[in-house]
Amino acid sequence: MKPAEPGVDAIGATSEEDDVTPQSPTDMADNTVVDDSATDDAVAQMPASDGGADDVTTDGAAGGRSTEAVEGAEGDKETAPEAASSAKPRPASPRSPRARSTGTSRAAGGSDRVPAAPRAPRKPAAPRAKAAPSASDAPIVLDPTAAPISKPAKKPAPKAVRLTAAQKKAAALAEAEAAERAAFRAQQPVVLSISGLVKRFGSTTAVDGIDLEVRQGAFYGIVGPNGAGKTTTLSMVTGLLRPDSGTITINDLDVWANPAQAKKIIGVLPDRLRLFDRLTGRQMLYYAGTLRGLDNKAVRERSDDLAAAFGLEDALGRLVADYSAGMTKKIALAAAMIHSPRILVLDEPFESVDPVSAANVIEILQKYVEAGGTVVLSSHSMEMIQRVCDGVAIIVQGQVLAQGTVDEVRRGGTLEDRFVELAGGRKAAEGMEWLLNSSN
Repeated sequence: MKPAEPGVDAIGATSEEDDVTPQSPTDMADNTVVDDSATDDAVAQMPASDGGADDVTTDGAAGGRSTEAVEGAEGDKETAPEAASSAKPRPASPRSPRARSTGTSRAAGGSDRVPAAPRAPRKPAAPRAKAAPSASDAPIVLDPTAAPISKPAKKPAPKAVRLTAAQKKAAALAEAEAAERAAFRAQQPVVLSISGLVKRFGSTTAVDGIDLEVRQGAFYGIVGPNGAGKTTTLSMVTGLLRPDSGTITINDLDVWANPAQAKKIIGVLPDRLRLFDRLTGRQMLYYAGTLRGLDNKAVRERSDDLAAAFGLEDALGRLVADYSAGMTKKIALAAAMIHSPRILVLDEPFESVDPVSAANVIEILQKYVEAGGTVVLSSHSMEMIQRVCDGVAIIVQGQVLAQGTVDEVRRGGTLEDRFVELAGGRKAAEGMEWLLNSSN
């Protein structure tokens, strides 16, 4: 067998025949022979050192021993004497956590430590941001049987609306005018008085003790859900339906004790009114005016004025049967106004009427009120009642739950919200799974 070169044999051990010359760490690094397979096996079999580094020992032919200490993070400050006396060592490249054995040979019985390359300092980890508490986090409940109650989410406060000086002035002027009108109407005489009105149909009580007062020059609205008793009340007021008990007076005239005199001063637009639909529009107005005691000249003049106001000029020569629902409602309203009544009682006057025609009708009624007339109407349009009327009554199940001026009834909110509150609130639909799942 051919002997290895002096100083290092084939497996990294020092032979006995060769002189051992101390070498610097630089020279030792240059003369190092690495056997990957042998070092891997050695690394796998070696025990871990207590200091956190791996000590690898390789036995040579002469029983020599070489040791490489791989030190951990910046804790071990021990250095070899050879490294201190030698020249400046080359900077070592970063090493992996498990170092390989270099198999450096030493003299028999001797061992030297080679300083491990310093590891780069670890960057401190960024602090973790605290997770914001979610709305679904249940609060701590002391009672184990109690269900957790989640805290309601806070609604953002509404932003204050800043008004300009002109807007503030206009709002103050409108409030002053409204207060002036209310004070003026409070001094007006009562033209319609309803006291203890009751009407029953078999075991059903449609109207249950209604009391109302309407003053002259008022635009008074009556609102309520379907079946509340609005139409029944207005039918008794106009003499079309006799009450079971109670009194109704119009300008101090009892409607049922003096029906002929009371009906002369009222105009009526009942709900679902049947007209003489085989007559033309002009004939219909002539018939209504003649029954009210007007002469032919007055009937013709007033018919033309009403047709122009309601946009029916081109329809007066056509049969009422050919009118649309909105046109039928307008010709019926014209027939109720042709004799210039002092009180108008209108049941759903804007039903099936287009917005343009409804605006024209409202303007006509407002001028009528300004001239001293009185309007009492029922409607489902809360927005229109709040905008047009100065007084309102809310009827639910045949009883008046609230009445007064619109501002008094709505209490700072909208009339619709107040109506829904008194009528029982909004009810969610239940048992409609068949409809909700119809799209699947």
